[in-house]
Amino acid sequence: MMRSLIRYFQRSAWVIPLLLFTASALLLSLPSCVDSIQTSSGSLSTASAAVRPLSTSELLSQSWSAYRDRFIQGDGRVIDRESADRTTSEAQAYALLRSVLMDDAATFERVLNWGENNLQRRGLDGNRSDQLWAWQWGHNLEKNQWLPLDANFASDGNTSGNVNYFLPGPKASFQLQPNQILLNPSYLAPYAFRLFAQIDAERDWLSLVDSSYDLLRDSAQLSSLRLPSNWVVLDTTTQKILPNHQAGSLNSRYGYDAYRVWWRLALDATWFDEPQAKQYLQQHLEPLQAMWRSQQQIPAEIDLQGQAIVPYESTAQYAMLYAAFAVINPDLANQIRLQKLLPAFRNGFWENDSAYYIQNLGWLGLYPPTEVAANWLQP
Repeated sequence: MMRSLIRYFQRSAWVIPLLLFTASALLLSLPSCVDSIQTSSGSLSTASAAVRPLSTSELLSQSWSAYRDRFIQGDGRVIDRESADRTTSEAQAYALLRSVLMDDAATFERVLNWGENNLQRRGLDGNRSDQLWAWQWGHNLEKNQWLPLDANFASDGNTSGNVNYFLPGPKASFQLQPNQILLNPSYLAPYAFRLFAQIDAERDWLSLVDSSYDLLRDSAQLSSLRLPSNWVVLDTTTQKILPNHQAGSLNSRYGYDAYRVWWRLALDATWFDEPQAKQYLQQHLEPLQAMWRSQQQIPAEIDLQGQAIVPYESTAQYAMLYAAFAVINPDLANQIRLQKLLPAFRNGFWENDSAYYIQNLGWLGLYPPTEVAANWLQP
């Protein structure tokens, strides 16, 4: 396992760090500790009461095996079955991360090799132009070929005055005005910046830690419940955070693109004992804790005024909340696990066997960060 990881970082050290910053995953050379995960106590209610709940170890193993068979081709391509069977750099990154945590070296090799052979960006001369991967690969109907559909990487850069900004995609999509850029708070990963700093001393990764927490706190002020938003607008002239009022999916509301904030800060709190992470989770999760206590459910989307936008719940949200509540309220975390996450898991999948996104968030949310040996997080 370690040989494949070392080979990977020698060949293209910046593919995964950038992928994971913008595509919500993190590749680490960590030992697999799944076998030592302790079984959570408790029982399901009503018809499921007689069935022993799956241990975390059993669930993670079943999920990975089912995901690998259903979503990862023999050649290492990860298929998003809900989006015309396309492949994204995010999908490859999630599979790399999970294969590391499961100590599955063979899958890691296949997924990595497919990505480098098919997603590598190339210039007009056919030679690789950089160390980055195209973000989307699939069936080009016009050419009737399977190839990169969008050679852009899942990030871009912008400079305003003396400040550099790392955008979550091409400028044309994420720079609304010369002085306004769209940002996704859930892309901020302080724990990852600390790890990047250990392998890349040439760049000031640690400076991103405090600025990430500043942006997380400032952007949460847009919500009356102080919840993170899917997307926000940064005015680079005034440095103020504004809501995005434009129609479309890049909206300023609490929803699917915001859930990962809870998981990312839970990792920073657990791995690096970061007080800002614990404080943020304690303060900003309180409204959702109150909803759970009163209703035993939390709506999937909430607007800036604190009102539920949809009548349904989200397994992806519960998985990310589980990770966060495990840090600040373990009893509530276990309630969510028993009442929401286990009942939604059947035959190796959450919800259904085409839901690529929830399979990854469900798995990552339940993987115990405490099972990662401390010495693997140090220089």
